[in-house]
Amino acid sequence: MFFFDSTMILIIPALILTIYAQYKVKSTFTKMSKVSSASGLTGAEVAKSLLKRNSIYDVAVEEVSGNLTDHYDSKAKKLRLSSDVYHSTSLAALGVAAHETGHAIQHKFSYAPLNIRQSIFPVANIGSSLGIPLFIGGLIFSIRPLLDLGIIIFTGAVLFHIVTLPVEYNASKRALSQLSSGGYLRADEVTGARKVLDAAALTYVAAAAMAVLQLIRLILIRGND
Repeated sequence: MFFFDSTMILIIPALILTIYAQYKVKSTFTKMSKVSSASGLTGAEVAKSLLKRNSIYDVAVEEVSGNLTDHYDSKAKKLRLSSDVYHSTSLAALGVAAHETGHAIQHKFSYAPLNIRQSIFPVANIGSSLGIPLFIGGLIFSIRPLLDLGIIIFTGAVLFHIVTLPVEYNASKRALSQLSSGGYLRADEVTGARKVLDAAALTYVAAAAMAVLQLIRLILIRGND
């Protein structure tokens, strides 16, 4: 009854946006991966240069396997780039490398939304894995307190998705500014890198929309139970 009730209509727009965002980021990355930058620098070289440019000397740049697995690990102080980004001189690679470096810059200057996201991550992790199962358990066994607990815990995951938006958009803004001001990309090349980062940002918007609508759905079901 949870999976097929009338409130399912709520999440259809977010589901469509999610599918579109995934298509958009993959197609845009593939397209811009075929356009080499005039500088001839690889993603790894740009990341290392940007770290040095911002006086960040305690963050290592590493290559990791997988596709679009790029991320900045604030605890380990490592900037991990996928092979397609680490070795490539494409506009897509430089954009992604600069974006992840943007997170390292945020960390250095204690960017507030990043700090908030890191602080609520443990709660969000629990909420994303246990929130809905607890809620479903409450429905099956007609235990209202369990419904409420599921909603409360899931709210932590929703907050995480919401606070992720300014973190990601700010990292992209920093990346494009650094690529332009540092001369890593020409003005026309920055446009290509921006397309990749905008497409990636859309996936975070879709994830936040899905989480918010799912929370609303839980609240509506709770009210009708």
